[in-house]
Amino acid sequence: MSAPYVLVLYYSRNGSVSEMARQIARGVEQAGLEARLRTVPAISSECEAVAPSIPVDGPLYCSLDDLKHCSGLALGSPTRFGNMAAPLKYFLDGTSNLWLTGALVGKPAGVFTSTASLHGGQETTLMSMLLPLLHHGMLITGLPYSEQALLDTKGGGTPYGASHHSGADGKRALDQHEIALCRALGLRLAKTAALLENGRGPEA
Repeated sequence: MSAPYVLVLYYSRNGSVSEMARQIARGVEQAGLEARLRTVPAISSECEAVAPSIPVDGPLYCSLDDLKHCSGLALGSPTRFGNMAAPLKYFLDGTSNLWLTGALVGKPAGVFTSTASLHGGQETTLMSMLLPLLHHGMLITGLPYSEQALLDTKGGGTPYGASHHSGADGKRALDQHEIALCRALGLRLAKTAALLENGRGPEA
């Protein structure tokens, strides 16, 4: 059996969500667990997009086994009209077998997103990603207000999950508070996963 890991699964078009995923992974690793970065392919108006089975660059595409065997999940997407992006929804729609077998029941999960405008649907997008995770019986780990960055942020950051304001051109880098909240989400997921796996958390 493989060592426990937190799956950081995301879809990114312009790089902001990808950078958030990397920061969340750093938080996971800070807690002493492996962070497994995975993405999903774009989809087209055709029945199936014709794409290579291995991406040209970046993380591998996620498999159902990656999701089935994870100890925790961080799920990320850019905002699309207040909802998650279609490629991520398409992947989640294909997880019925995991639902039928209860493979994800009792595992911790958190969500993250990036938007071009500050009030462009961050919170509704996060909630849209939480809905299928609740159907899978996962345990939702948001961000508590004990995280000072949640109170100090002038950009992204919500109690429902980490978020980022990328700006109208999509080029605004993550600021210090957004980075802190991404890492806090990863750390919280990993510590919770370790507690559930072992009955105790990793050493601080």
